[in-house]
Amino acid sequence: MRIWAAKLLATVVAVALAAAAFAQDRTADLRARFERETNPVQKAKLMPDLGEAEFQKIRADADADQFSSALKGLREYEAQVDTCVKGLEVLKLDAAKHPSGFKQLQISVQESLRRIDGLLPAMTSDKQAPFLELRKELDGANRQLIEQLFPKQTPPRKPDKPVE
Repeated sequence: MRIWAAKLLATVVAVALAAAAFAQDRTADLRARFERETNPVQKAKLMPDLGEAEFQKIRADADADQFSSALKGLREYEAQVDTCVKGLEVLKLDAAKHPSGFKQLQISVQESLRRIDGLLPAMTSDKQAPFLELRKELDGANRQLIEQLFPKQTPPRKPDKPVE
């Protein structure tokens, strides 16, 4: 029975290590694709997958009380978002009519805000401060993307005469 339990434990450990290596390889692959991509729309389309992969590492670092490493990862993510926002601005596209890229980036940023909110309760206030600052930057990008995707429309015109 002990041999069976030892084999099972060894298998579980091997699978866990393989999954961790796969996640790191996937993140590295996504980062490389992001860096190589020259089209701002295609770059922005990578952000949901890249953000999810990066936040797995950020979450793991925060859970292990390695807040400086988690903060470094969050700074990298925020820089990637900033690169995408600036790249999309250069194209001068109407996001409401051509949402490709804008939509994916906004979804990724919105999800990152939710993930940051999940990290904060486990931190002391002094550890939270830089995370809150980056959250503020990401929230600004999120609001900008929402305004571009859903521009304010003029209110409907009131009829001059009441309809009878």
